[in-house]
Amino acid sequence: MSLDQLKKLQRETDAAIKSYQDRERKKAIAAIEAKAQEMGFSLSELTGGAVKSRKVNPPKYRNPQDATQTWSGRGRQPGWVKEILASEGDLDACLIS
Repeated sequence: MSLDQLKKLQRETDAAIKSYQDRERKKAIAAIEAKAQEMGFSLSELTGGAVKSRKVNPPKYRNPQDATQTWSGRGRQPGWVKEILASEGDLDACLIS
């Protein structure tokens, strides 16, 4: 087999494996839901409901040149914050009231 044929075969095999895993996962979920209902519960009751979302920190700083750009003060500094710190050295003027 040529390299192109082997790569095509590999892509087809990967797709078939993913499809199989998805079908098996759906079967498992259906079986678990059926068992939960048999016992008088819903699956969400047993698992604690929806997945908890991450807390989003409110913005603390706003770019004075572009009000759509904000930063919470956590994580990596955006480029506009780095520029202000390099030129002025202070972010107090950018604080959101």
